[in-house]
Amino acid sequence: MDKKEKIEAYELVNLQLRALLSEQNYTISNLANASALLWNALPAQVYNGFYLYNGEKLILGPFQGSVSCVEISLGAGVCGQSAEENRTLIVDDVRTHKNYISCDSKALSEIVVPMTKNGKLVGVLDLDASEVGFYDSIDQKYLEEFVQILCELTDFKFFKIGEEK
Repeated sequence: MDKKEKIEAYELVNLQLRALLSEQNYTISNLANASALLWNALPAQVYNGFYLYNGEKLILGPFQGSVSCVEISLGAGVCGQSAEENRTLIVDDVRTHKNYISCDSKALSEIVVPMTKNGKLVGVLDLDASEVGFYDSIDQKYLEEFVQILCELTDFKFFKIGEEK
């Protein structure tokens, strides 16, 4: 995928995301569909999904790909570091990154984008690819826009099983 193709793919994904989420804003449904959009648009992925912040740690949310860690402490791994520092992190080669948590040996590069709503951390978007150096500034720009659209159109309210209406 060359740069032009990558930009075109992201522009289409972000348009599709805005259209897909415009009619409703159910948190889990939005995150599941958002993950599926990315999964179908980008090659070389082994994982993409969401970790949601519960006020203490990141908890695995909807995703596509191989199984993944269930809990991540703030500061731990690329996801925890991105959440704690509130900034996008790109790791060209996860095998050389000291603060990497390995969930799938096929993952060779990673990008993590923090998600905030009303100035508060709600989680992170995490993507792993099977190619070293797969993610770059193009991915960062469009994935940050993707997260902005998602956070704008999703309420991030959760329900408890058995809770009265």
